[in-house]
Amino acid sequence: MAVNKSKINPPAGGQKSKITKETQGEKVVAKTKQNKTTKRVSSLTVDVYDLKGKAVEKVSLPEEIFGAKVNQKLMAQAVRVYLTNQRLGTVSTKTRGQVQGSTRKVWRQKGTGRARHGGITAPIFVGGGVAHGPKPKDYSLSLPKKMRKAALFSALSAKVRDGEVKFVSGLSDITPKTKEMASLIKNLSLEGQKKKILLVLSEDKDNIVRAARNFAGLTYTSAKRLNTYEVLHTKTLLFMKESVGVLQSHFLENNKA
Repeated sequence: MAVNKSKINPPAGGQKSKITKETQGEKVVAKTKQNKTTKRVSSLTVDVYDLKGKAVEKVSLPEEIFGAKVNQKLMAQAVRVYLTNQRLGTVSTKTRGQVQGSTRKVWRQKGTGRARHGGITAPIFVGGGVAHGPKPKDYSLSLPKKMRKAALFSALSAKVRDGEVKFVSGLSDITPKTKEMASLIKNLSLEGQKKKILLVLSEDKDNIVRAARNFAGLTYTSAKRLNTYEVLHTKTLLFMKESVGVLQSHFLENNKA
């Protein structure tokens, strides 16, 4: 009886082809991961412009701050907490026992045909107290430090992803005049109607503040005071080159356990 050896011992060529296909698949996956990684890193390398609007160098942004995962719900929560904390809650009214007025009986108890009353400070009289009026109240909300930081990183990452962040060098030597800041905004092609710009400073410098404070549509803040609401409330973020290092040291290095 003849035995079919092909069923017992499969040809070496088929096994080799199977191994080759698996190896090729692993190479394709590795290459795809490598391309994704390269693309992600390259997106965090941005141009730095001088005061004339020319790209003079490139800077690598920290991935923890500008390459974080965007969390929409967390950003909305941070904005809600920020806006709620702007409420002062200092409104106050006086009750009938707090207003100044006579304590004598307004009119006699009986015989006048009118309702009985005991004092002129009652809420129904002009100049009297307020019934159930508002009193000072604390509306403030709190958000854990890690959540505030994660919301800020999400907002900055979203801005970088949308191409709404620019970096400039040499701003510390600018002349303290509004026309100098207007020239910079024009050179960076950021001028336009209803265009809100947030200038993020590495530190408070008098010459930069004086040049920016009278420019319409431009607000400024320090990198240490940056928050989620300010980032999302503006169209374009204009960073000083030195602000990146301040952000990294303030939000990452100083908070390590």
